[in-house]
Amino acid sequence: MPADGDLLPGAQLRTLRDLLQLREAEQPDDVCFVFESADGHQSDLTYAQFAAGVRRLASGLTRLGVKKGDAVVVHLPNCREFMLTWFGLAWIGGIMVPSNLANTERELAHLFALAEATGFVTTSGYLGTFEATLRDLHREVFGVVTDAGQAAASSGASLSAVPFEELSGSGAAPPEPDLDETDICEFLFTSGTTSAPKAVMITHANCIRAGVRKVMSCLLGRDDRFLTALPAFHANAQATSIMVSLVAGATCVLVENYSARRFWQQIRAHRATCTSLVAMQVRTLLAQPPGPGDADHQLRCNFYAINVLDSEKEEFERRFGLRLMNGWGMSETFCAVTRTPLYGDTRWPSVGVPLHDRLVRVVDENGDDVPTGTIGEIAVGGIPGISIMKGYFRDPEATAATIRHGWLHTGDSGYLDRYGYLYFYDRIKDVIKRSGENVSALEVEAVLLTHPEVDEAAVFGVPDPIRDEAVKACVVLAAGSALGPEDLRAYCGLHLSGFKVPTIIEIRDSLPKTSIGKIEKRTLRREDTLRPEAG
Repeated sequence: MPADGDLLPGAQLRTLRDLLQLREAEQPDDVCFVFESADGHQSDLTYAQFAAGVRRLASGLTRLGVKKGDAVVVHLPNCREFMLTWFGLAWIGGIMVPSNLANTERELAHLFALAEATGFVTTSGYLGTFEATLRDLHREVFGVVTDAGQAAASSGASLSAVPFEELSGSGAAPPEPDLDETDICEFLFTSGTTSAPKAVMITHANCIRAGVRKVMSCLLGRDDRFLTALPAFHANAQATSIMVSLVAGATCVLVENYSARRFWQQIRAHRATCTSLVAMQVRTLLAQPPGPGDADHQLRCNFYAINVLDSEKEEFERRFGLRLMNGWGMSETFCAVTRTPLYGDTRWPSVGVPLHDRLVRVVDENGDDVPTGTIGEIAVGGIPGISIMKGYFRDPEATAATIRHGWLHTGDSGYLDRYGYLYFYDRIKDVIKRSGENVSALEVEAVLLTHPEVDEAAVFGVPDPIRDEAVKACVVLAAGSALGPEDLRAYCGLHLSGFKVPTIIEIRDSLPKTSIGKIEKRTLRREDTLRPEAG
């Protein structure tokens, strides 16, 4: 397998510092980032400006005591300060701990405790949350606030924090400690669906290879402009838009908030050639009134994850003139493993073929390959700290259980066809065991969503004393619908085998979601455990 430097002529890229120094030397005046705030204000940074800002911030972080191996929680929206902090930490060997803006005090406390974070960077609006979080930490940490002055004073928090602009002011050149490509530059926290969230150790090599894969798979270059409204604290935006842009020497447009009403206007205004979408965005874009300019754009490449219905895919591609390039990946692989080929057969609903340095198998519970077309667990081959995660921080047991004999066992199930295309089936934990039969939660959800009066659906297993598990569905109905659980059961019975039909259907006003609009089944399962009578 060639080294990343061999894939990019003239560069032996080992670290994010190497990458940024290369871009500064080769294309200092090209625009690196464009930022669009929630109120529509736009600003940009050239590669030279970004590199200079990173060095200044790295120097400021050093003055606060940050050294190689120290972790810092970054609790920010898509903005200039997020990018400068990420790369400023990486420059001196620090570790970014991106925090979901929806994190509660309890969840933030878990990040600080597990990552052993020495400080945080946030906006004034979250200082009260951090104050409550740190009250029981029993150790000193530093704080940095990106909007000092009156905004900080109005937060009502007594927690002191250094103004970001003061920290990133002029100062001595930052230290440049020796860094290896397998040094950790980020802790990405898992969703914690089966246990407390784990810290995925992401290295410099993981980040650079994520960009290289996309550059090669979609033939990307310096003229491309990547626009994303997905949050930068998630692996998707980091790997699919930010790292790709930097590796290609292209421009990354970071939109602070996703708005279905404004998104297509932003695509046109920023002359975007590439973007990344998730199912929530596809559906909300389709819900907008059709316009004559829907297909008027310069997009040629769209990275997509999480399947939508066939009808939704067909309508989106027809209306917007943009092919959905389906793919699959996870935080532990940072990020994409398979992707629909740029040219040729897509074999929808396949999630594509392995990218250039990826190895994929489908295995049984003993780790042996299953026959073609047979559902099993998806396993990804790789080198820890190079092409897959280095492991879970301070959790050797979970690491050993996940990475076995050079293969990362993903907990996702799927199958390979005879052409080598991968088909995602379900999360293994979302395969419901009912009377000896396997029920795919995704399959049941897909049927429910075909009903014209169903807006959203989440299906999962709940304990059943007789049949191992029962199939439960939580459903949000369209406005004005008078459907009841029996109506929905009857509808499912027309399209599913009897053992797949939900035995419990709960009609709800809304479903809990992540920051990228993905339904949080973890919350639903927890609610069901706390309220066993629900439904």
